[in-house]
Amino acid sequence: MKKQNLNYWVITVALAGFLFGFDTIVISGADLPIQKLWNTGEWFHGTFIMSMALWGTVVGALFAGIPCDKFGRKKTLFWIGILYLISALGSGLAPDAYSFSFFRFIGGLGVGASSIAAPIYISEIAPAKDRGRLVATYQFNIVFGIFVAFFSNYLIGNYMGENAWRWMLGVEAIPATIYCLMVLGIPNSPRWLLLKGNDESSAKKILQQLDPLVDVNKRIESIRNSVKKTKESFFSGKYKKPIALAFVLAFFNQVSGINFVLYYSPRIFEAAGIDQSNTLMASIPIGTVNLIFTLLGMYLIDKMGRRQLIRIGSIGYIFTLLGVAWSFYTGAEGVIVVFFISAFVGAHAVGQGAVIWVFISEIFPNSVRANGMSLGSSTHWILAAIITMLTPAVLAAFSPVTIFLFFAFMMSLQFIWALTVMPETKGKRLEELEAEFIDKN
Repeated sequence: MKKQNLNYWVITVALAGFLFGFDTIVISGADLPIQKLWNTGEWFHGTFIMSMALWGTVVGALFAGIPCDKFGRKKTLFWIGILYLISALGSGLAPDAYSFSFFRFIGGLGVGASSIAAPIYISEIAPAKDRGRLVATYQFNIVFGIFVAFFSNYLIGNYMGENAWRWMLGVEAIPATIYCLMVLGIPNSPRWLLLKGNDESSAKKILQQLDPLVDVNKRIESIRNSVKKTKESFFSGKYKKPIALAFVLAFFNQVSGINFVLYYSPRIFEAAGIDQSNTLMASIPIGTVNLIFTLLGMYLIDKMGRRQLIRIGSIGYIFTLLGVAWSFYTGAEGVIVVFFISAFVGAHAVGQGAVIWVFISEIFPNSVRANGMSLGSSTHWILAAIITMLTPAVLAAFSPVTIFLFFAFMMSLQFIWALTVMPETKGKRLEELEAEFIDKN
């Protein structure tokens, strides 16, 4: 019974990741048609059309910790689905650029809140030995959503005519509705019930369902004791180590160039000499490689550990980003660029992609986990929004060689950080990790 319950709850919550991935990447197929339709300039297009959803994710990530703690992970996850549903329908029917941007912002709120609530929920119900793999199920669903968005954009773009972009965005309403219905069948996190919801009997029942062999009273005492030791405010200095780790990991995630590539792959491929009619098709290998290497990352994360995957991913980043820069420099473009971009996405999937949400959800104590996830996620999304907003102008001002050399340099710094600073968290209970990361002074 334990395994069936756990798997269903994890899969259901991880579907928020599918909507996350689909919602953030589906805009890549609508990018050029919308700019042509509404005749938007580079700055307006980057600021309002392409990055507005990401500014929504910033707000969602900054404030999602409040409903997560006040109303519970389950209710927060349900309303995230409602935000996705409203965004899909509104964006697909939008009559002008401003209403379109508004509904994309609503979807962004869902994405930002999802990146807080879903990893927290899964980390709080998962056994220590499987926590990395189970939290990474959320990342797999993000990647699966990205893959489906690329494939959906290609099919709809080829068969639905001049208003194809509306169907690309509107079709998300279907999985959003399914997700909302499924999330009604999950319980609240036992740690939230115990520490925030004041419902010890329900917490005991769920802990027993998750592991019939566990000493429930002992586990509850351990969870309560962890909070007694950590009553200081979030920015008191007691949590400076996990705060620094979350910030740096999220920072490196975005200066790798991953959102630059995923959001603007059709433009990059067009700059590489691929005919505009084939750019959507050229994006499908990216989604395929992302999916395969995410599965590999999920398999390895509890075996090799979080730190080792970041090191491996960093090496992959460096070589593939240099490969893209070399391709543009020498003129060996087209298929060669598609190959190196796809390999870059593979390096991301097995490294940062597999690790980021797992690691940040593990390193903060029970009492401030929602605040910690909010800090790490909002750092990630602020940078993602800035990069996406600036990309049209940056592509016009700098050569692809310069851009990809910059990303390669930043990933060299990540490799040094992973070698010298990043700790390992695999196989340890959340309460054990608190003892390592909280400043005792």
